[in-house]
Amino acid sequence: MIDGHGDDAYKYGQKITINFSSNVYNHVDHSGLREHLYQQMEGIRTYPEPEPYTLERALAQRLHLSAKEVCVTNGATEAIYLIAQTFRGMNSAILMPTFSEYADACRLHGHKVQPVYTFDSLSARTRLMWICNPNNPTGIVQDKDTLKACIERYTECLFIIDQSYEFFTLKPLLSAKEAAAYPNVILLHSMTKRFAVPGLRLGYMTANEHLLHKIRLQRMPWSVNQLAIEAGSYLLQETKEYDIDIPLLLKEKERLSKELLLIGGMEVWPSDTHYMLIQLRMGRASALKDYLAEECGILIRDASNFEGLNEHFFRIATQTAEENDKLIECIKKWTYSY
Repeated sequence: MIDGHGDDAYKYGQKITINFSSNVYNHVDHSGLREHLYQQMEGIRTYPEPEPYTLERALAQRLHLSAKEVCVTNGATEAIYLIAQTFRGMNSAILMPTFSEYADACRLHGHKVQPVYTFDSLSARTRLMWICNPNNPTGIVQDKDTLKACIERYTECLFIIDQSYEFFTLKPLLSAKEAAAYPNVILLHSMTKRFAVPGLRLGYMTANEHLLHKIRLQRMPWSVNQLAIEAGSYLLQETKEYDIDIPLLLKEKERLSKELLLIGGMEVWPSDTHYMLIQLRMGRASALKDYLAEECGILIRDASNFEGLNEHFFRIATQTAEENDKLIECIKKWTYSY
């Protein structure tokens, strides 16, 4: 669904000044990374490693895993498609509503796709279970103990758990070390989200080495480019530059949620992260999105194309208090004129 994701500011030219549409926190300082990549520009004259071994070893050391238990990809999206390709033609269940690429990847590779809304809907015939945790677009985190019990109960099912937004919640999640101990779990991680570098496309999988060996056989060479590898290595070394006060960000999310509820005419879904799903009682999300973009320079995510949602849903990711206040005022104007 290439045209169905957020962060489509390109459609509005130079009008967008505040971006709520992508689930990243935009206020990080990339000056050190820019300088580092400038110094590495000569590297574009040569091919990168056929597979990003150096970055995989660095991640493995940080996560207390072996390098064979880490697989770096061109964003978490490449990982999704590689998994679907490796296990082509299987029965896949997807916990909905969620990120569309799981279903798209599965259908591309001949899976029989079953949307589910609870773990109770799993059957003995399910061979892959796709879970976004924290979930996109709702921000909800599955209870860790419940998830582990499900993994241990359905031993013939492979659980693909996308933890791309793990940095933005205080709820307990499976660690990479815990996941690698299971024969039927793959965790997806996103450096894109953690470090707010979506243009670099950096993700990785953690799992036991047997699972990752099967997936690596499907990977094309040089899928992760030289500058992305250099950026990933830098980011791991300079993580403190990208520290975000998550408790404070979540507190601001709660304030933003309450202010939106005071406007009326909408329902704000509960979220365990800094982003949230909102349902309009009247009007279409696409109309609100266009108004905010054209009149206020603000971009939100029209969430109507998530399976299980409709034209009244949109999603936003909390930003600074000043930017959040501008969003509130602009939505007030649109709502009161409706």
